[in-house]
Amino acid sequence: MVYGPGGGAPASDASFIDVTLSNFGKRALRWLLLGHRWLGIVFALVFAVWFLSGAVMMYVGFPRLSEAERRAVLPPLALPPGMIGPDAALAAAKFSGPPARIDLGMLGDAPVYRVSALDGTRITVSALDGRAIAGGDPALLLEVAKNHPAARAVEDLGAVTWDQWTVPQRFNPLRPFRLVALGDAAGTRLYLSERTGEVVLDTTASERFWNWLGAVPHWIYLTPLRAEPALWRDVVLWVSGIAIAVAVSGYILGLSRLRLKPRYATGRTTPYRGFAAWHHLGGLIGGTALLTFIVSGWLSMNPNRWFSPALPDAAALARYAGTEAAPFRFDPAEATRICPDLKEIRFTRAAGVPVARALCGQAPPRPCCGSAAPNPDRLAHALAGLMPGEGAPRLERIEREDAYWYGDRETRPLPVLRAVFADPAATWIHLDPDTGEILGRMDRSNRVSRWLFNGLHTLDFARLPRPAWDVVMGLWLSAGFLVAVTGLVIGWRRLKRRFG
Repeated sequence: MVYGPGGGAPASDASFIDVTLSNFGKRALRWLLLGHRWLGIVFALVFAVWFLSGAVMMYVGFPRLSEAERRAVLPPLALPPGMIGPDAALAAAKFSGPPARIDLGMLGDAPVYRVSALDGTRITVSALDGRAIAGGDPALLLEVAKNHPAARAVEDLGAVTWDQWTVPQRFNPLRPFRLVALGDAAGTRLYLSERTGEVVLDTTASERFWNWLGAVPHWIYLTPLRAEPALWRDVVLWVSGIAIAVAVSGYILGLSRLRLKPRYATGRTTPYRGFAAWHHLGGLIGGTALLTFIVSGWLSMNPNRWFSPALPDAAALARYAGTEAAPFRFDPAEATRICPDLKEIRFTRAAGVPVARALCGQAPPRPCCGSAAPNPDRLAHALAGLMPGEGAPRLERIEREDAYWYGDRETRPLPVLRAVFADPAATWIHLDPDTGEILGRMDRSNRVSRWLFNGLHTLDFARLPRPAWDVVMGLWLSAGFLVAVTGLVIGWRRLKRRFG
């Protein structure tokens, strides 16, 4: 028999359970309120910074070198008699496996081959005699920088190994760099690899300024932290994970304090006034935006490695390239007839087939040196080597952008081939139909990630054209920013009351 809380008449077991659950619920809400209140004081500022920096990133992305910018710096390609061929250059580079590609371009006034391994390693060899070349001569790199269309009063700013704009790991095979200012009105600076002599990045004064208000705070992209990829990833995951907890607790508390019928004695749906009321009611709308952006941002860090890599591993790429490949055909005289503004020739292998493409000004790559596009049947057979035991994939030709093949800051190459495998992960491989080059890998987890990250973080579900997308994103960001700012005011007032 169970007695009521005040003694006396016995109470039913159900009543005791109801009272216990009610008390537990009140205590849980109390702890939830305390956690949200004190963590929210810190994270309201974080949320405000994320929303403001996200708005900046809608218009100014992190600095990178586009293909058009890269080509603009390339000098005309000179092909003197007596040059060695790409196969001899590959032998001189002494790679143990097949290359990712071989680029024939200029370093100063001399032609060179830049041989790239599947692991990202790059070696430069002379196209005249095959000797290895280090492109670190400052005077030579200054001459390379002078080819830039914006070059005015070119100034050597010294050697750089790591800085704010070259901290991503994709630059590791190219370090160290020579930093050069072009002296133009835009304040352009070039980063040239001292290993290969290539221009690998350009930044302008405007990009550098706005990124301190955009990508740097948004991604917590501080150089010492970002230089340690594992540590940076853990920091972002933990910060965004706690932020999710703050947002979820706020949403639960907001719903628990909302009264539609019956209303509070004041006739209002909220017990709060002023900024607290704005935070409460605005949070029920803006909190959705808050959760949407934070959860999708957290997922972008691939927690627990839920999402697969965007490219096959080096061993699979080596199988696809082919171990017994035919030699490249290369006739310098024939190459010079292809176009009047020849900048570079790129040699690749796919399914054992050598392919050469000429880069002429800003025009699309052209077939070069007698090579032809790989046969689709041969490509399908070679693609089967990416996943032994799964069989050859079905090839689909994609002529226009779709929900899974589209550009963000620039248009993706089209057309492409989509190789559709019947493996348990439902893997797709996108590749260039003219060269057979693999452009990306996407399985079921990546397609889910596309919607959970890109869909939620940039609201590209319907691929809205601009300026409609700007309006929708602006409203969604403003809703989340309202929650953050009202939370900041409430938190500041509470701190002043408590600590004077």
